[in-house]
Amino acid sequence: MIRHAGKWKAWALAVAATISLAAGNGHASVVIGGTRVVYPEKDREVTVRLTNEGEKPALVQAWIDSGNPNALPDDTKAPFILTPPLFRIDPAQGQSLRVLYTQDALPQDKESLFWLNVLEVPPEVDRDEAQPNSLQLAFRTRIKLFFRPAALQDNAAEAPAKVTWKLARLDGGRYGVEAHNPTPYHVTFSRIALKTGDTVRTNSLGGMVDPGATATFGIDGLTALPAGPVEVDYTYLDDYGSAVPGKAVPQPAR
Repeated sequence: MIRHAGKWKAWALAVAATISLAAGNGHASVVIGGTRVVYPEKDREVTVRLTNEGEKPALVQAWIDSGNPNALPDDTKAPFILTPPLFRIDPAQGQSLRVLYTQDALPQDKESLFWLNVLEVPPEVDRDEAQPNSLQLAFRTRIKLFFRPAALQDNAAEAPAKVTWKLARLDGGRYGVEAHNPTPYHVTFSRIALKTGDTVRTNSLGGMVDPGATATFGIDGLTALPAGPVEVDYTYLDDYGSAVPGKAVPQPAR
């Protein structure tokens, strides 16, 4: 698991209540150098770079959870050591996070998904400088961390093309597509569209399909199953977070 000094637990509890306040208000000054982390099992460690793009110092706590967004740093059971777990970043400066796998048992036939959390707390404002009714907010950024077993032989970059698509009737009278991922890798789509002739209808939210799993995606404005030739145009995110386009022909609904 991630190991933290016990003295930081009270600090984590104190700032946890402010995390929800940050959503939709302002923006974080501390930026993660990437939108995802891939941890190949063969690597001794991986490094994540953080940069403070703000004008003031920031106190940062980082931890990894197993999927529960409400888990506090001392509660997580993720099989990683993260160092340093707590640090200060001055303006225009950076900090490298070292992520080390503890060798606890994880599935060897597919990727495992974890989440890297970076919680930023601004410095305390001097009472003489504070504005009346001012509120300091903590900002949390949470990105995916994929643990990739050494036993996997397939190329992860080829996984999106192996996803099979099918037109589908969804709950509530909606229509869309069903995506089945036969690979051992997670596949994340940032955009999914159905093209029939000159008409393109999209699902701009996208989503992720787990290894060996099936997921459904509603298509905005699709009120009936298309009768003619149909093409799925999608955009997926690769290991570096880059958007890559792709196409597929869906199977008809059954």
